[in-house]
Amino acid sequence: MLGRGAVLSDPEELLVYESDGLTLFRALADFVVFPTSAEHVSAIVKLANREGLPFVARGAGTGLSGGCLPAEGGIVISLMRMNRILEIDYENQVAVVEPGLVNLHLSWAVGQRGYYYAPDPSSQQACTIGGNIANNSGGPHTLKYGVTTNHVLGLEVVMPDGDIVWLGGKTRESFGYDLAGVFVGSEGTFGVATKVCVRILKKPQAVKTILAVFERVDQASAAVSAIIARGLVPAAVEMIDQLTIAAVEDAFGCGYPRDAAAALLAELDGLAVGMDAQVARIVEACRDSGAREVRTARDETERQLLWKGRKSAFGAYGRVSPAYMVMDGVIPRTKLPYVLSRVNEIVAGHGLRVGNVFHAGDGNLHPNILYDPRKPGEEARVVEAGAEIMRLCAEVGGSISGEHGIGLEKADFMPFIFSAADLEFMHRLKRAFNPTGRCNPGKIFPTRKSCGEAGPVAYRPHPIEEKGLAQRF
Repeated sequence: MLGRGAVLSDPEELLVYESDGLTLFRALADFVVFPTSAEHVSAIVKLANREGLPFVARGAGTGLSGGCLPAEGGIVISLMRMNRILEIDYENQVAVVEPGLVNLHLSWAVGQRGYYYAPDPSSQQACTIGGNIANNSGGPHTLKYGVTTNHVLGLEVVMPDGDIVWLGGKTRESFGYDLAGVFVGSEGTFGVATKVCVRILKKPQAVKTILAVFERVDQASAAVSAIIARGLVPAAVEMIDQLTIAAVEDAFGCGYPRDAAAALLAELDGLAVGMDAQVARIVEACRDSGAREVRTARDETERQLLWKGRKSAFGAYGRVSPAYMVMDGVIPRTKLPYVLSRVNEIVAGHGLRVGNVFHAGDGNLHPNILYDPRKPGEEARVVEAGAEIMRLCAEVGGSISGEHGIGLEKADFMPFIFSAADLEFMHRLKRAFNPTGRCNPGKIFPTRKSCGEAGPVAYRPHPIEEKGLAQRF
């Protein structure tokens, strides 16, 4: 069906696909396949239905919730060979791409003409457009430009029965229900996107990036609200704590003061006229909140270096810990001082450390719980601490996911924010798209019977376990 070199089935080869960026959860597929067209994907899905096999789409595997794991075995459909830019319409500011295209590569392709693709997850040098669609990914510039769904106009989708359909189109308004909006963020449970029509934007005339340094975390938290209260809408407002600053400076030397308790990275973009006045107001807000130092990047080189520190923070944690779990919760901005204090208390109470680097402007937290998987019991304590943090986010009026999705990691936390009626309604919507449940099973919804699911996710042993190489998730 796919030709030579497009199917993996040897146990050692399948190990490469046993987890995503959240290595606490692992599961082995029976096959990994590499289609190069929508027709290939359709044929694979029809074969899976005929043989009663579950299937799940996978991009670069940078996800952080276990969303692309083959929880019940079956077929992993890797879309990494479907990575072309099919069309660019500069006049209408639209591009049509395949799902395996790396996020940043689209901006590179249109950059010479003065355009870019706005959604910018921190993993944008590796993550794919298809994966961004699955989780409705955001990024530092979400504050001004919104998340992936705000930039997707239409999709070609292989439905769970193998039919190929279009949801939405190439215009910003389409007739009927917003099915493209329903599909984006469905975490691969509604079908497999094979073409994506996205908006591209004109690059702003001017960009200013400001670094504010604080002696206390609560001062940095207060500065976030002070900036927004002045009526400003920066493109991004990011926060980095002391542990993260130390890791970043050890790795990259980006110019963050090592002795700072926290730093804010704020960015303005737009028309050149009036930009300096807006910068002055942000500087004022930070100083009024207790910043000991505020400086603006002198040139593009310094600006890129500051952003390198922020976007490479997750990799830099490798210098201070052999492993970490990235949490993803959302809270009201005004609750930042209280929640950050409680996060530190919760993690310390489990005998662990935490580094915080997150999208402060829209309250999207990313506590990184550091641990050593070689020490007995540490993984269990990480999971317990993570659950407490998610419950905390819900209790202050927030959400259990901002951009990483629910996947396997947070399925049992859904009742923190949704009622039984909410969950049943979502089940009904899922069944409308995916009546057999074979498309990415075991994700999003609680596994306990009391929460409306049939039962716990089945784990299918694989022959590789006989060699002692696989770990049950």
